[in-house]
Parts: sequence; structure tokens; C-alpha cells
Amino acid sequence: MGKEPKGTIEPAAIAGRQTPYVLGIDLGGTAIKLGRFDAAGTCLQSLSVPTPQPATPEAVLAQIVAAIAQLDPHHQAQAIGIGLPGPADITGRIAIIAINLSNWHQIPLADWLEEKTGNPVILANDANCAGIGEVWLGAGRTFRNLILLTLGTGVGGAVFLNGELFVGHNGAAGELGLITLNPAGPQCNSGNDGSLEQYASIQAIRRSTGREPHEWGQLAENGDTAALEFWQHYGRDLGAGLASLIYVLTPEAVILGGGISASAKFFFPAMRAEIERRVLFSSRQRLQLLQAELGNQAGMVGAAKLAWQKVPG
Repeated sequence: MGKEPKGTIEPAAIAGRQTPYVLGIDLGGTAIKLGRFDAAGTCLQSLSVPTPQPATPEAVLAQIVAAIAQLDPHHQAQAIGIGLPGPADITGRIAIIAINLSNWHQIPLADWLEEKTGNPVILANDANCAGIGEVWLGAGRTFRNLILLTLGTGVGGAVFLNGELFVGHNGAAGELGLITLNPAGPQCNSGNDGSLEQYASIQAIRRSTGREPHEWGQLAENGDTAALEFWQHYGRDLGAGLASLIYVLTPEAVILGGGISASAKFFFPAMRAEIERRVLFSSRQRLQLLQAELGNQAGMVGAAKLAWQKVPG
């Protein structure tokens, strides 16, 4: 069914004093990550299971339900938050679309999961969850105006304005990876061919180079010239995309997360230089470019934060 649970149960729970907790779930294209979190954001236990292929809504639901049964066998969770690889509706009930999953259109996932578990459920875009996590406990703690990009299978985004997550009038705002970088660029599942995602995602790197990002990272660690040049080119593309976002939003900080950010030290200099070349000083004054602090847990942490908002009191 999946891997055995990873992580540790906190001593208070072992001693019989059950700590109240919620479940935070990060639904990805290749893995579903779940965690039990207390009100302070401490992960008491976590579990990762593969995303079924094809990742139809029914198959994903069955996998999530089975994983919850493994992580929370006594049904003690107080609420469930789920980060989706696509937008949720403004009420946090419906998965509007997931462009990299199969047949996800207007899926009432919250209703389905509540029926299966008896827990209140809230949905949100996975990058928004990562942003919420970073603002709560990570690199975004000290900022009120910031953007976060998740550089993974796709490129997701989250926007915070005056301390509040901005989702737009119908919940679908903040798809920062789908802005246009090159109108004549590669085809995108969103329909916006040449999007930033088609240059900055794991899939884009695989397509254009035949290698995985972690391979390029390891080669760069070893001083490989081609790898160092690859990351410089990647940083320039990412900087060009960020320039448009910075002009529109003038954030205090840009935070980069996702798996590709593990190689940030190789592409940050070129990205920074491209932003400085393209963006007027007045629009980037005191701008900070930061790497996310919560790693692969950010989406789960943010989903858990949303779940706590569903708990009375």
C-alpha cells in the first residue's frame, strides 16, 4: 500500500496523554505526503505513499483514505487539510482542476473525504499551503508582502498581501508558474504555451536536458562546467519570470521552495543578476531572495494550519 510510517510519535502521546492533532496532506503528482500536527505545528508522525497512476480522483481518494487509516487508526484527528496540485474553489470544498493529474475537473473532494472519515476537511492549492507553512513557521515569518514559488514537478505560487493569502474572487489566483515567459515556447497543459513552468519545472528540465535536477545538482557540486552553465541558464530564465511578478507585486521577499531549490546556491547568483538587470530599483528596493526553510514538509504544514482553522475554539 505504501511505505511504513516515517517520523516519531511525541513522548506525551506514548505516555497516554493524547495531544490534539490534525492531519495535513500534500497531494503531489508522484507522492502523497501526510502528517499528524499539533497546534504549534510540530509533526508528530508522517507517512508518504505513492500517488496512484493514473491519478484519477477515485484512485487518489482511495489511496488517501487508506493512508489516513494507517496514520490515524483510532480516528482521533480533529480535522484534515489537503494541498492540491491546482486551485480549489473559494470555499475550500472543490478541486477545480489539477492540470497534471487525470480527469480532475470540479471534484468535490472535501465532501467525498468527509463522508469516508467523518472529519471536517478543507482544500487549498498546494503552493498556497506551502506559502502558509512558510509564513507560519518558515522563511516568511517576518514579512507581510511576499511571493513563494515551488519549483517541483510543476511550478506553483502563493501571494501574500498585507499579511493575507491572496486567492482572488474565485479562489484560483496565484498560479505564478503559468505566467508567460516565451509566447513561442513549449506546450503547457494549462494552454499558456511558453509558461514559466515550461522552463523552471522538473518536467521542463527532463524534457530539455534528459537529466534530473538532482543529477545536475550533483554534477555542479563536483565542479562540472556543463552543469554550472546549466544552472546559470536556469537562473536567468527564473529571474526573467520573477521580474514580471516583482513589477506587479513589489514584494518584500521572494521565497523559493520545492525540490529544485536544493540547488539554489548554483542558480541564485544568475537569478539575482537577471532581476537586478530587468527590474527598476524602485520596484525591488530591499527585496530579499530566500530559500524556503521547511523543505518537503511545507505543504503538509500549511495544510495542517488550514485544518486547525476548522477546529472549534
